[in-house]
Amino acid sequence: MRGEILGLERRRRWNDEEKLAIVGSIGVGGATVTQVAQRHDLKRQQVYAWRHDLRRRGLLSAATDTMFLPVGFLEAELCQQQQGYQPRVDQDDRVEVVLRNGRSLRVVGDVNVATLVRLMNAVEAS
Repeated sequence: MRGEILGLERRRRWNDEEKLAIVGSIGVGGATVTQVAQRHDLKRQQVYAWRHDLRRRGLLSAATDTMFLPVGFLEAELCQQQQGYQPRVDQDDRVEVVLRNGRSLRVVGDVNVATLVRLMNAVEAS
């Protein structure tokens, strides 16, 4: 049996820089994954797979628009002003941090910032 290829070959090769540029264009000017995929004649799933692979290999970092902001609590200031006042810790006094790798870290009550950073690094590294 003999086959002939009629027309251009559809398989294309993309290097990491091209993949990064395509994945990085998601969200620029409000572009969605679908729009970016159509612009480059790709399937959406291919773009998602590239993004997952680039993140897994450490070539794609967290979104540049992600930032951490300092948070202060009025209750902590009241504790300093009123001697003997102990804040109560219940289920409502919890903080959840979603990390870059998609895992969540839940903290209840007062936690030292240095301890929280060490926990976040340990969870992201695992």
